[in-house]
Amino acid sequence: MEQTLIILKPDAVMRGIVGEIITRFERAGFKIVATKMLKPGYEHYFEHYEVIGTLKTRKGEEIFESTLASMQDGPVIAMVLEGIEAVEAVRKMVGDTQPKTALPGTIRGDYAHVTYGQASQSGKGVANIVHASADTDEATKEIKHWFKPDEIHVYSVVHEQFTQPRKK
Repeated sequence: MEQTLIILKPDAVMRGIVGEIITRFERAGFKIVATKMLKPGYEHYFEHYEVIGTLKTRKGEEIFESTLASMQDGPVIAMVLEGIEAVEAVRKMVGDTQPKTALPGTIRGDYAHVTYGQASQSGKGVANIVHASADTDEATKEIKHWFKPDEIHVYSVVHEQFTQPRKK
């Protein structure tokens, strides 16, 4: 089974839509193996967004700094989801990074509408509800950054009987 990191951003927490988003992941068959609410500081987000995600390198100083500032607007909920091809499937559920172009039915398409232009004019990071690991390598690094090994749980859920090979 593959694992991926999800961060429900301050805009999701402050809007009170965390339960709806978590329900969507559970209904899709993903297992929550770790979760916690926290309010990290600048250094933690720097590690996440630049050392691991290279946001500043890819998008520039202005976008990087506005993203880090927006992430510190309130608490976040970090989660590790587990499932078959979890990284790719969760990215599909989350939708395009820019809410304006995220398809209806995706989390960002259903819960956000802010554009990069509007966010830039207001000097804020784009409020796009959720972070999801971009690939399996990033997921591994992000999970280690956000969670200690003993915070990740191993257990079985009912629907796993459909994903395990039949016993002969």
